[in-house]
Amino acid sequence: MGNCCRSPAAVAREDVKSSNYSGHDHGRKEKSDNKQKQITVLTDKKKENVEEKYIIDRELGRGEFGVTYLCIDRSNRDLLACKSISKRKLRTAVDVEDVRREVAIMKHLPRDSSIVSLKEACEDDNAVHLVMELCEGGELFDRIVARGHYTERAAAAVTRTIMEVVQLCHKHGVIHRDLKPENFLYANKKENSPLKAIDFGLSIFFKPGEKFSEIVGSPYYMAPEVLKRNYGPEIDIWSAGVILYILLCGVPPFWAESEQGVAQAILRGAIDFKREPWPSISDSAKNLVRQMLEPDPKLRLTAKQVLEHPWLQNAKKAPNVPLGDMVKSRLKQFALMNRFKRKALRVIADFLSNEEVEDLKEMFSKIDTDNDGIVSVEELKAGLQKVNSQLADSEVKMLIEAIDTNGKGTLDYGEFIAISLHLQRMANDEHLHRAFSFFDKDGNGYIEPDELRDALMEDGSDDCTNIANDIFQEVDTDKDGRISYDEFAAMMKTGTDWRKASRHYSRGRFNSLSVKLMKDGSLNLGNE
Repeated sequence: MGNCCRSPAAVAREDVKSSNYSGHDHGRKEKSDNKQKQITVLTDKKKENVEEKYIIDRELGRGEFGVTYLCIDRSNRDLLACKSISKRKLRTAVDVEDVRREVAIMKHLPRDSSIVSLKEACEDDNAVHLVMELCEGGELFDRIVARGHYTERAAAAVTRTIMEVVQLCHKHGVIHRDLKPENFLYANKKENSPLKAIDFGLSIFFKPGEKFSEIVGSPYYMAPEVLKRNYGPEIDIWSAGVILYILLCGVPPFWAESEQGVAQAILRGAIDFKREPWPSISDSAKNLVRQMLEPDPKLRLTAKQVLEHPWLQNAKKAPNVPLGDMVKSRLKQFALMNRFKRKALRVIADFLSNEEVEDLKEMFSKIDTDNDGIVSVEELKAGLQKVNSQLADSEVKMLIEAIDTNGKGTLDYGEFIAISLHLQRMANDEHLHRAFSFFDKDGNGYIEPDELRDALMEDGSDDCTNIANDIFQEVDTDKDGRISYDEFAAMMKTGTDWRKASRHYSRGRFNSLSVKLMKDGSLNLGNE
């Protein structure tokens, strides 16, 4: 249920790591708090004020349900992370059960150097708070890219840690269900820092032989049997296999321009070992990838078998030859959130006139027919017609898909404003010109590297020259050393790498896609 344990330094650098739709929790509390039903989530604990024990500091990260803050233990000044899950987001009994299960799983798993430890869980009238150790060493891929010298041996060391987490989970009757690089952080900045799994929000208890049908997880890491809605713990091995493939070559094994294409690529299961640097990677590493990405879960290796594979057993003997600049640049693109784009979004929001915001408030009030502070898909569709919305069908579709990022199909006021601005931004050249002018300080019609560097520095980025260079590599498509308005507009209107694209996929869409694939026969491919 959202990323946790982000390092304060990383956050100062990166603002909030989230999709274009997520900067929308500001101003939520004042709307509908008085309508909050007094539900109790942690039935074994009395309600208490988290701020009596902890100083809640700045926001570190934000996920589907939770917002994670830096927090300080008042008794000993220890730095910790506190993930706060708003009860307003727990709209159904299933949501409440999800939070209880996350807490139960974190308490149930034994303390281990590879899993973030839960200090305590508590709740007040508004939220459930999970207080846990703080991981300050940054994300998995960021560390690898920063190290520079990246080899098969390094990939093997990371894979061993990931698989030890999987083995521990499975041994204790837990399927993680959301293994991806973002959910592994380094505990500290030391070279030998432990790598830790941080998010058990989608994890579930299982008994041997038990099967599940709920589609969860992140699209590129999703095993074929998840799409077929009939899966067990073997899905974690598949996801770890996808991470290993990316570690070795910098791109995911199953990629397409559309979600249907991604799903069909997963179901086909064809693994490309021809692209660079695969020809120079050891046969042993390729053999392990093949066996982890075995389409038939019955034939896929178990966690124990992966850890016993010769490539991991002989990790210290694995080639220590750098995997090449191409892999590093792919991983860098994978790891680099486009700070430029996020800064531009904030600039646009700041430029909005009171009239524009008022219009959106009025539209929300008209659409929210039952005045509960929440807009359902049905209310949205009916309301947009009623207010003669100028949104094109494709934009309405995107709005509805954005609503359904957590499969609930509802929006509150803050979410509605954020997504409406997102849609307006994409359609409104005036907003884009204003944002472009913010960066183009000398008004010559181009954004130069120093102008971008200075703008990013305002956000406290500590490595602005390198970040600006990376962004220029991405955005300056004609390679003239500056960013034109057309290049800027193209960046704002499209995703700039596949990792960001993955954030636009949603559980709800994959549920309906699964039905569609069933109807067109794709899911029968390789079915027993």
